[in-house]
Amino acid sequence: MTTSARSLPHHPIAVVGGGLGGLTLARVLHVHGIEAAVFDLDASPAARTQGGMLDIHDDSGQEALRAARLHEEFLARVHAGGQATRVLDQDGTVRLDLPDDGAGGRPEIDRGELRDLLLDSLPEGTVRWGVKVTGARPLGDGRHEVTLADGHAFTTGLLVGADGAWSRIRPLLSPARPAYTGVSFVEADLLEADVRHPDGAAVVGGGMLFALGTGRGFLGHREADGSLHIYVAVEAPEDWLDGIDFADTEAAKAAVLKEFDGWDESLKALVTDADGALVPRRIHALPTGHRWGRVPGVTLLGDAAHLMSPFAGEGANLALLDGAELGLALAAHPGDTEAALAVYEERLFPRSEASAADSAQNASLLFRADTPQGLLDMFAADHG
Repeated sequence: MTTSARSLPHHPIAVVGGGLGGLTLARVLHVHGIEAAVFDLDASPAARTQGGMLDIHDDSGQEALRAARLHEEFLARVHAGGQATRVLDQDGTVRLDLPDDGAGGRPEIDRGELRDLLLDSLPEGTVRWGVKVTGARPLGDGRHEVTLADGHAFTTGLLVGADGAWSRIRPLLSPARPAYTGVSFVEADLLEADVRHPDGAAVVGGGMLFALGTGRGFLGHREADGSLHIYVAVEAPEDWLDGIDFADTEAAKAAVLKEFDGWDESLKALVTDADGALVPRRIHALPTGHRWGRVPGVTLLGDAAHLMSPFAGEGANLALLDGAELGLALAAHPGDTEAALAVYEERLFPRSEASAADSAQNASLLFRADTPQGLLDMFAADHG
């Protein structure tokens, strides 16, 4: 039985995706007295872990939190000492050791804490949990019908795709799909590091670790709970991870460490000593400069709009800023959604193009033949 769009539930503003960008949009709209409905695939806020530490930049993510009137609460939750940075070569030689002197503009916060801060700032019921969007179609006049996996549907006057890399909303605007960047990650955790893994804790230090060699490296964070989160990065064919049995953790560790023959044992121990299973992750990106023509009643933010590699640390910051700027544009143009979307996208496109280019350039810089010299040069320029 088909249901006419006229009889379906209607939401004036529907945000697909309850990540940082979608929640920031909902919060900024709420601050300005505008209601939005957020739909998220997760069954509940606690359905899965939210990843590791984020450095929130003073000129992007922090600006968004100011617009959301949450900046003071954010500052109260930052991880003291988290801006410390160490750069090592594959022999374990420390090439740079920058302490966190409190003067940096990129304080660290646990992604889960930041998400909770945003969630707690929204009215009860703003986020509809356990809702899987399968697609959407235009109805004319900027309205859309959104279909759900459970057979239900709703209509909306403004549809915002905040649903990440494999967005179900993006096809309304663009045929682009993320492509493999040539880099794969394997993620590992070392719990209670100071007590259980003191050698690993000493290698990583108090904040961020870069241990780099040609075409590969160990990137690490000290988490606020005292654990270490390690990203093993390898330039590899897209099917490299398929040849590793991640159900057998010891075998997976051995397979990953084959890529690091000759590296210092203190670095390889970040994998050998890891607690729990290893997690494989291919790094994908949308084309640098991804953009679309104005389509009535729909737009994108965050990874749905500009998925990029993580090597400029911009993904979460841009998602926050996208959400805030879209909310501010809608508040500034009451009754004229198209004017608001035009203003938002005019700023979105050049900003995300520049960040995507930086991310791609940094990926090349991190793993080039003379690494870690490129990263050392970059830090020298930033701190000169």
